[in-house]
Amino acid sequence: MTNHSSRWSLASVFALFAAAALPQPAHAAPPAAAEAAAPATVRNGDADVNGTRIHYQLHGDLASGKTPLLVLHGAFMFADAMKPLIDPLAATRPVIAIDARGHGRSGGVDGKLSYDLMADDAAAVLAKLGVKQADVLGYSMGASTAIALAIRHPGQVGKQVILSGTSRLDGWYPEVPAGIAQITPETFAGSPIETGYKSLSPTPDKFPKLVENIKTLDATPFAYSDEQLRAIPGKTMVIIGDADGVTLDHAIALFKLRGGGDIAAATQGFMTEAPKARLAILPATSHIGIMSEVPAIVATVVPFLDDAKPPMPTF
Repeated sequence: MTNHSSRWSLASVFALFAAAALPQPAHAAPPAAAEAAAPATVRNGDADVNGTRIHYQLHGDLASGKTPLLVLHGAFMFADAMKPLIDPLAATRPVIAIDARGHGRSGGVDGKLSYDLMADDAAAVLAKLGVKQADVLGYSMGASTAIALAIRHPGQVGKQVILSGTSRLDGWYPEVPAGIAQITPETFAGSPIETGYKSLSPTPDKFPKLVENIKTLDATPFAYSDEQLRAIPGKTMVIIGDADGVTLDHAIALFKLRGGGDIAAATQGFMTEAPKARLAILPATSHIGIMSEVPAIVATVVPFLDDAKPPMPTF
């Protein structure tokens, strides 16, 4: 990799994290959802999990009778950073958002991170809240955690929304982990990432340790097998940008492994029932930019979570 491409990768990774943590512009909120319902009541809590404290937010009422949605954020983020996406989704169902191990208000920064461990943390939070089964939406690091959760705790997971995430390390363009390998704590000096960590974390002086943990996580090969992915019982929606850090080939392969690519539906030209898997590739959208596409994401995710039958044309 040339010096020029190295600088480009590093800048892109930093921009990804910083942009994802910034508040969403007001125009990005779907007007219909914003006007249809008042903001859901939010309750904060903590669960003692695997030797540490995991913080969660509960938006709405678990007694509503609607399947709750678990939201898992990306690396260096925290539950609050997902608020632009949580708010419109919480207008339609209860939402549980977690600060991942070592992130936000959660503890555990001194230990190593893995997708399996973060998946077990999420399962324990659901158990503490008395949630027998939840749908799950994960972004980036949270998307890989969502896959691990569905594999390790299939009975606790219904539908999964995999937003700009992978089931294996080589699902990313190689320049992405290469860029992450170059970051240092100084990369984030004065950024919303650093200030957010220091303002929320129970160990505000350990931001360098979080950076080390993320670099180690993204340098450690992982791969859930085709058999494990096919065995996940719930339905899956895969969403990426057409200029994402996740390769198009990987997203399509994951879509097919989860039951997408139905030849019968393709040859008859219409669908008579909700499919097992859905794929959305957002145009002119990067891994950074996808977090600014809240209206498009909500417009595709809500019908999926509701198991809506695809509409027939009216011509």
